[in-house]
Amino acid sequence: MTVMSTDPSDNASSLLDPLLPWLLSIKKALDSSISSLELNKILLDCIGTFKHNPQYKNDPRFLKIWLLYLEGSDDFENVFKEMEENNICRGNSLLYELYAGFLEAKENWKEAYMVYQTGILRKAEPLERLERAKVLFLDRLSYRINASSLQKTDYNESMEMEKSCVNPWSASTTKELLERINPQMMKYAGYHPSKKAYSGDVALSSLQNSSRNKIVKIGGKKYEIKGCPVKGGFAQVYKAYVNSNPDEVVALKIQRPPFPWEFHMYRQLDQRIPDNQSSSFGYAHRLHLFSDYSILVCDYLSHGTLQDVINSYVVTGKPMEEVLCIYYTIEMLHMLETLHGVGIIHGDFKPDNLLIRYSRSNLTEDGFKERSGPWRDQGLCLVDWGRGIDLHLFPDDIEFEGDCRTSGFRCVEMQERKPWTFQVDTYGLCVVIHMMLHHSYMEIVKKGTPDGGYMYLPKAPFKRYWSDLWKDLFTKLLNNNCTNDSELLRNLRKSFEDNLLSDDKLLRKLKDLLAKQRLLLCSA
Repeated sequence: MTVMSTDPSDNASSLLDPLLPWLLSIKKALDSSISSLELNKILLDCIGTFKHNPQYKNDPRFLKIWLLYLEGSDDFENVFKEMEENNICRGNSLLYELYAGFLEAKENWKEAYMVYQTGILRKAEPLERLERAKVLFLDRLSYRINASSLQKTDYNESMEMEKSCVNPWSASTTKELLERINPQMMKYAGYHPSKKAYSGDVALSSLQNSSRNKIVKIGGKKYEIKGCPVKGGFAQVYKAYVNSNPDEVVALKIQRPPFPWEFHMYRQLDQRIPDNQSSSFGYAHRLHLFSDYSILVCDYLSHGTLQDVINSYVVTGKPMEEVLCIYYTIEMLHMLETLHGVGIIHGDFKPDNLLIRYSRSNLTEDGFKERSGPWRDQGLCLVDWGRGIDLHLFPDDIEFEGDCRTSGFRCVEMQERKPWTFQVDTYGLCVVIHMMLHHSYMEIVKKGTPDGGYMYLPKAPFKRYWSDLWKDLFTKLLNNNCTNDSELLRNLRKSFEDNLLSDDKLLRKLKDLLAKQRLLLCSA
């Protein structure tokens, strides 16, 4: 393949980074309707050109090219073997995480487990992320092994709504709630239920192995799948062009067994969240519900997640600047303040579910506090509402039991088998903030207090040059037993906003950091 450039600055960049023009060509190919065979040829030519170049042995961009090629190949084992032989990114945990995901999709459980083990033994970075991915894999495997017996037991349990504690995620609770709200669901715009199985030309199960450029026909529209899926425990999310139009991009969340609950949560968000904050919580256009699958069509955001931002600092070994940590903390506090105030719990608050939003125009020093002007479009977007809890469907004094089973994000109450409500979200918030500050998951310790009681605090110490606001936040959120925490979240948010606005230099620095972050993540 010949890559041409007429811009002198591009040519200079190419001399320093010969991979760059290939990346641009591959991106252009992915955004077009090029066939899988043509794209694979470009990827293979790129791999052949650079696989022996030591400059790119540990370059995550080159790793992603390999993974794109892997996604379009039926011979995962030999491609992975070739990567091994050429020492391609053996120290990057993404290699093991995504390859294990491919094997899991093919139900090669043992091989997937061995890939996780290999990466951990090699101490691939970030190691904590890989270890957590392995724990989640084992959770999913355990669930599949025990699914039929667990479901049978769960459905036989009667759900007594008048009792003080309910597991909001149990099959019996979800089943009863869906039966109660079914008349309401039928009135939702974009809700398309069917008692029949999905019968499109492309089998949805085949997308797990090779999805690129396949056409999924639903509801009179054609969705052209682009790129690799994002795999979750029970669903896969794909970027797709509507009717092959690259200017109309959506996310398709394909789930088996079908799961309409998330669509209910999205429609409740539409009704309860003020218009000026709706962009922080995602939007679902429609749900196609079949007897064997559900297909949720949502907005697509292309700028990565807060986890990607954290990882960009982890790989360089540099700490995230405190002003950036403060900014994202303000965003997350505002999200939970709004959600909890309208009777909604997210239930799965983690950096993977926080998508980055960027303003279409340059940020200014005006409008930050009011979230007006360019700042209205800048921030985070909370997605994945499958574990969302609608408090309007429960008694006012409800408390919940049950475990989210997400390693590193189980709140204190879950760990100690105590009732919980909003703590599932605020604990997740504390973990995300801890990851930004320390680049590691949060461990907590129980410390005695002068009055003979005790309190929970992060095990990792606070650095002496950090603001005192961090200790105040962790102390209050980890030890909060209020039935409604909106006021606490609001007060914490205001204290961080006041800190950021106390010095004009901080806001200018934040603007520069967000611009650099956008450039870095988009080029990656």
